[in-house]
Amino acid sequence: MPKLKIANEALAGSIENERMRSEARLRSVIEAAPNAMLMVGEKGLITLVNAEAEILFGYDRCELLNKPTEILIPDRFRAQHRALRSSFFKHPAARAMGDGRGLFGLRKDGTEVPVELGLNPLQIDEGTFALASVIDISSRLNTERLLRAEGANRLRRSILDTIPFSVIATDLEGRIVSSNPAAERLLGYGRQELVGLSCLSIYETQELEERSRNLSRQLEQHISSDFSVIIASGQPAHGDESEWTYIRRQGDGIPVNVAIAALRDDGGSITGFLQVAYDITQRKRAEGLIRHLAHHDALTGLPNRALMLDRLDMAIRTSVRHGGQVAVLMLDLDHFKNVNDTLGHHIGDRLLLEVAERLKRCVRDVDTVARLGGDEFVIVLAEGESRSAFTPILKRIVDSLNDPSRVDGFDFLVTASVGASLYPTDGLDTDDLLKFADQAMYKAKSLGRSQYQWFDRSLMKLAEDHLALGGALLRAINEDTLTVNYQPFVCLSTGAVEGMEALVRWQHDGVDIPPERFIPVAEQAGLMVRLSDWVLRTACRQGVEIQAATGRALMLSVNVASGQFRDRGWLDMVESALSESGFPAGNLEIEITEGTLMRNPDEAAAILHALQKLGLRVVVDDFGTGYSSLSYLTRFPVDKIKIDRSFVRGLGVNIADEAITSAIIAMAQTLKMTVTAEGVESEEQLQFVRGRGCDQAQGFLYSKAVPAEAFAALYKRL
Repeated sequence: MPKLKIANEALAGSIENERMRSEARLRSVIEAAPNAMLMVGEKGLITLVNAEAEILFGYDRCELLNKPTEILIPDRFRAQHRALRSSFFKHPAARAMGDGRGLFGLRKDGTEVPVELGLNPLQIDEGTFALASVIDISSRLNTERLLRAEGANRLRRSILDTIPFSVIATDLEGRIVSSNPAAERLLGYGRQELVGLSCLSIYETQELEERSRNLSRQLEQHISSDFSVIIASGQPAHGDESEWTYIRRQGDGIPVNVAIAALRDDGGSITGFLQVAYDITQRKRAEGLIRHLAHHDALTGLPNRALMLDRLDMAIRTSVRHGGQVAVLMLDLDHFKNVNDTLGHHIGDRLLLEVAERLKRCVRDVDTVARLGGDEFVIVLAEGESRSAFTPILKRIVDSLNDPSRVDGFDFLVTASVGASLYPTDGLDTDDLLKFADQAMYKAKSLGRSQYQWFDRSLMKLAEDHLALGGALLRAINEDTLTVNYQPFVCLSTGAVEGMEALVRWQHDGVDIPPERFIPVAEQAGLMVRLSDWVLRTACRQGVEIQAATGRALMLSVNVASGQFRDRGWLDMVESALSESGFPAGNLEIEITEGTLMRNPDEAAAILHALQKLGLRVVVDDFGTGYSSLSYLTRFPVDKIKIDRSFVRGLGVNIADEAITSAIIAMAQTLKMTVTAEGVESEEQLQFVRGRGCDQAQGFLYSKAVPAEAFAALYKRL
């Protein structure tokens, strides 16, 4: 028995020694590990650490042993850690390094360190422990961050090198510190030649000074004509000027649009500026063309109505200051329609060009020859002492046109009927002078044509006839005997009817009175507001019926008269018409002429905004015949423009009309406006506007205007 006891004690001692040797070997392995190692029991107490753990966390070994692992974990990760520990001890299994990615360790000094964590289970004396391997990944994260930053820089550089916009970076004083290839190409410099230059060297001195004066006046503070004015102009709070002229290395200027942004460091302080620019030469050319077309006839290059009225007004003011008289001539070519009908519009256009040249040779430098359209010309003769002083010019005009003309192998004898009125003898304002000259011209026609006639009071009979017609028109409005017909406009991309324009019609004593006759009568009689109100209410009411008959929410386009547009109660009338009829506001388009908008731009803009607030769409009618320009279109909230039929008529036969139409469509696309071609009568015209990207077409090619009750059938047929 003693021998057995001795043997057992010897065995136990051997096992204990082996256990101690195993623990010693474990401690040696952990101590030799190149990264921090901790052994944690099931209750989360630290039972073993190595020197690397002391270094990583800043604790002495004795400060960690038998302490909860939470002292090494930031507050926000402790709940996650407890869940991880509980899961590990329920199902002990190795967790590869990286499973703890996104964790942070907490040092003794309170600082945090990004770590990755790996876990391995250990079974000691029938107890389970977790052996945690912890790696400080600060250096790796910094390296990754640097690599990402370097990649982002390469991407930014690649973008700057390939984008077509000029990009120039400057310091706070405006000295160029960097530029991209597009800037070098735009300005004509070699690679990196811009760096070191003052950006003032690429701006016009005169433009800087002018912009300085304008901004100083606008901001009521002095803005120097140096780099300061460039920065101030690029800031929305200071102004919306963004167009500049860059000076190329060769010395020539190039128009650009410039956007300026501040460059900031990590602390938010401004360290420089970025100027992003692009060439707007083509846009400026298009604007110049549109601006020219706004005041000149596209075919002859003569002043149009707008410019003629301005010149006439100027001549009258000069006459008031210095004495003398002004003559207004209205000229119409005799039987010119026969030329177009028999030989075609291209021959007619060539003949009109010849007539324009002859008229210009007949007048003086102080005079103005204008074309209103078709074969109708107006001539303003300024600085005359009396009627007799102008008579030789009238004779010269008539005689000049009586000379034969030869165009494309055809001989023509073009004659003209000319009417003349005199300021201040016959009238004191431009409307009266033009009206009286027109009456005198019709007298010349009635007397056999190819002559001139001065206005006299006997021509007032025409005015009396207009007055009688005005009375009849008033009765027609009151008695509701007018009618409204509807002409469809069609989507060119789908071929579907998208809407209809409401056009008033009048039959008086069994005779159809054309709008070109009774509309001027309505204007002279002061009936346009009442007539337009009647048309709008009728169109809205019938529009509801047409929508129901077609099963489509078609757009309805209604013209508004100039006087109606200026009436303060008109907006209330529009709301009333919509409310009474039940016609949806979103399907109503209000058509307004350019002249109406430009008489009082600020008031017009306010009214247009009010219309859009009601949900209506705003349309500029007869675009291209008045003040057409990019600048005015951007001032008003316009949804659609309609190209005047006078331009559409020349498509396929007149290069000028084709250029104008193309420019208008391109401008509308740039401004994201719908554009409709009016007066489309042939497949050739249709193909032209469709090929240029026009949105809609309207004209006899599809249908003339039809009564409301016939529109549904027309819609189904189209």
